[in-house]
Amino acid sequence: MITLVPLDVINPTAVEMLLDAAFGPDRFTRTAYMIRGTGTLIAALSFAAVEDGVLVGSIQCWPIALIDDDRQSPLVMVGPVAVAPTRQGDGIGRSLVARVLDAAAANDLDDALMLIGDPDYYGRFFGFSTERTARWNAPGPVERHRLLARGDAVPDAAGMLGPRTPVTAPA
Repeated sequence: MITLVPLDVINPTAVEMLLDAAFGPDRFTRTAYMIRGTGTLIAALSFAAVEDGVLVGSIQCWPIALIDDDRQSPLVMVGPVAVAPTRQGDGIGRSLVARVLDAAAANDLDDALMLIGDPDYYGRFFGFSTERTARWNAPGPVERHRLLARGDAVPDAAGMLGPRTPVTAPA
């Protein structure tokens, strides 16, 4: 039986090994990694799937923004969704995404979510779309139809996706 637990209770080395197995060791060169930068994941929205004490899946969420000039529109980047190669197709990823959406709603963080993924899958099961992402840019290559978002506060504006930086008040 699969159990979903907070990701921060899992050994970080096990998570890294799962990510390598799911995406390959060159995963750090992907556009999604450039978008989120070196920030800290959102612990309340990051989970692991465990079966008989073995990590079989994980999902992480990151604070990012759509940046235009000096304006930042905050977003939560959903992903990566990683599933052990031998368990792909078993519904683990779907369960993890559903858990994130529930946690995002419970934490009032569901108004501006984005991800890079299959539009048919994420649209049909989770309501993500390209409706407001047409003018978004990314710091690396991205297939535009895979830039997806959902939520009432998703900006329909031009800008570059990147790590969210702290906002400080003028001195």
